[in-house]
Amino acid sequence: MKVAVIPDAAMIIIPLIEKNGHEYISPTNFSKYNNNENEDPEDKLDRSRAPFTLYGDRILIGNKYTTNEVPSGVRGRLSLMDVIIQNADAAIILGHRPKDYKPMYDVLNELILFGGTGCINEHSLVINIMKNRDIPILELAHPKNQDEIIKLIDRVNDFLRNLDNYKGKKIIFNDDNLNIDLKERESEKIDLKEFNKILKKYK
Repeated sequence: MKVAVIPDAAMIIIPLIEKNGHEYISPTNFSKYNNNENEDPEDKLDRSRAPFTLYGDRILIGNKYTTNEVPSGVRGRLSLMDVIIQNADAAIILGHRPKDYKPMYDVLNELILFGGTGCINEHSLVINIMKNRDIPILELAHPKNQDEIIKLIDRVNDFLRNLDNYKGKKIIFNDDNLNIDLKERESEKIDLKEFNKILKKYK
């Protein structure tokens, strides 16, 4: 099955896809972990894929997902992501970094491991579109320490091993209880007396 990773190029997830017998699908294929493009760019770059093919009318592909009021940069990025939106049989979505996140590695390694969101508007639109498709989706909280990285890898492997059982089904696995913004929900509770005061105030 073809599996999309959002954000694209999150290398903590990509190698696990092929190890479990599935295909990693990317808008450019540049971030595929086992390519050899740096050895001989002229021979290895696939010029039949985006972004080399995004010219003329093809740059307008993203318009089918949004209205004209959406900035052109967002629509252009959606044109690039069209290959994922149309062809993915499953998706793995890594949540946003928490506010109190302390980087475990230097900036470059963080980017390589967890990918970058890039344009937040395009990122949110792609996730929303994917969630409306009949595909299985695994949502994961951004890991904050080594133990959480190990758990993330185990959960990704478990999802990929059972992926054939979910094929064609609209299932969203959100065991981390992420909210719509892909952030962990606040666990703070409001005291019952305080809640009643709020109700009386706005009654």
